Amino acid sequence: MSNESKIAKVRQVVSDLHQELVKNQLVVWTGGNVSERIKFDDGSADLFVIKPSGVSYDELTADEMVICDLDGNVVAGNRSPSSDTAAHAYVYRNMPEVGGVVHTHSNYACAWAAIGEPIPCVLTAIADEFGGEIPIGPFAIIGDDSIGKGIVSTLQGHRSPAVIMQNHGVFTIGPNAKAAVKAAVMCEDAAKSVFIARQLGTPVAISQADIDSLHSRYQNVYGK
Repeated sequence: MSNESKIAKVRQVVSDLHQELVKNQLVVWTGGNVSERIKFDDGSADLFVIKPSGVSYDELTADEMVICDLDGNVVAGNRSPSSDTAAHAYVYRNMPEVGGVVHTHSNYACAWAAIGEPIPCVLTAIADEFGGEIPIGPFAIIGDDSIGKGIVSTLQGHRSPAVIMQNHGVFTIGPNAKAAVKAAVMCEDAAKSVFIARQLGTPVAISQADIDSLHSRYQNVYGK
């Protein structure tokens, strides 16, 4: 596949995945974004595709997606990239295994962000998807590498593909953008379920041995 064809394909994938954020009620207005890394067979430097800034979801098309290098500089596109581009770029530069990044301000996860508390691993679904608690990341200002540094420092060496940045929202990673979107959907589901559980009483913790077993089965056996 030519470089141009690969870029066009990823632009379409990223455009389509933004509609999953809307469908799963993870975003409002123009907030939130999805990006995906592009690797080229000819050894050209990696790029990534990201949502343009301030464009309504119902107006998004593949052609509207912006192409950036891993320093966050625009390579192609007619619009300014997302205000979170620096954070995405920092993740791609420092986590070469990551192929997709998602950011949302989903309601229940943001409630945990507001109190600065991780989501405890009190459901088997959380153990399956996240391998333990969904961690809380540091407070950081939008616009430079601060958020990216917080994401990377929190998730490097952690099994969770999601981090809840304090006072902000959710960032998720994955081998591709679709996996990162799934992580964002599951993070909000976990945030909601544990929030409800706390209204009923004190959630019961799952032992570390059982978390390890559940995560291993789900990641290596389930659906294979």
